[in-house]
Amino acid sequence: MENDSVDARPEGNGGVQSVDRAISILDILSQRGEAGVSEIAAQIGVHKSTVFRLLAALEGRGLVEQAEDRGKYRLGFGIVRLAGGVTARLDLTQQGRPVCRRLAEEIGETVNIAVVRSHFAVNLDQVRGPSAVTTYNWVGQLTPLHATSSGKVLLAHLDERHRRELIAAAGLPSFTPNTITSMETLEEQLRTARETGYAITLEEYEIGLNAMAAPVRAYDGEVVAAVSASGPAYRFSELRMRELAPRLLAGANDISRRLGYAG
Repeated sequence: MENDSVDARPEGNGGVQSVDRAISILDILSQRGEAGVSEIAAQIGVHKSTVFRLLAALEGRGLVEQAEDRGKYRLGFGIVRLAGGVTARLDLTQQGRPVCRRLAEEIGETVNIAVVRSHFAVNLDQVRGPSAVTTYNWVGQLTPLHATSSGKVLLAHLDERHRRELIAAAGLPSFTPNTITSMETLEEQLRTARETGYAITLEEYEIGLNAMAAPVRAYDGEVVAAVSASGPAYRFSELRMRELAPRLLAGANDISRRLGYAG
């Protein structure tokens, strides 16, 4: 076994080592349900005093708690708090996936679900339509809010202060000759998006790529995501998008209802 002198090293690897051991403890408790200090120490190969110290830190954050049988520890409800953000994203993708499949079939183009992360839109899920001509995977990609249809929808439903903070942080960089770089023009498009229920982009992020997006609402009516359809400009024209907008809106409403929205 190691002794405490290993953990006494200042910063650097010692800090990383403590984090790794703390995560190992959480893993052990997740697998076993409950475990004592001696069991944990034996499994991760450290002195019991090291385990006591790590458990105390985890207990202080509510991540572990002592079971009724003193000396045994189990996961605490703080884990639920940490998992909340991931659970929300999992719910969104799980509830949205069948609707996205249907939309991809109906519209014939690639369908994505995106959310705001920092001053970007990040795509959580993607379904390719039968007419899709590219295999590019947008999942996990950070895209600019002002130059994408999803980003415009997400911006449109933020309060003005938050919206301006995000735009100030990201700026309005140009990606193509069609990118909106005027705050006045962008605000006008966002107003239109709120009025019509959807936003479009015409080769604003990539030449040859058009897209439209609609808002997805949580149970309390808050816009938590955007569902979009994108395709080549020669086929997915502005006129075509306007014609298909009711289907996209119906799909966005369907996902919202699956998340508990009754509006």
